[in-house]
Amino acid sequence: MSTYVILTSKPGHFRTEPGDGLVPVEAWDYHCDGRVRARFLVAELPAPTRVRVIDDSGHGSVNSVPSKFLESFADLESARRELRALCSYGSTQAELRPRDPAAFNTP
Repeated sequence: MSTYVILTSKPGHFRTEPGDGLVPVEAWDYHCDGRVRARFLVAELPAPTRVRVIDDSGHGSVNSVPSKFLESFADLESARRELRALCSYGSTQAELRPRDPAAFNTP
């Protein structure tokens, strides 16, 4: 049975790249105070895999993280609820805007 995971990228800091076996379902930009603060990819995880985490801050390090260390969700709606909770920040002007999952890490 498949589960779902949320991958996060923060432009200028780090980005995550889904490994083989992760199926991108939907992607979102988190806009806060007039700029994109984070990008989220909700992906289906039919079987364990790895996710690359690349440091974009100038250090150039790359880590390959087993998917077992990612929080997983039983269904797509549970992942969406978690994403909305992650993006609720008091009275700050913030919103999630959909984007093409195929363009998850492109500007």
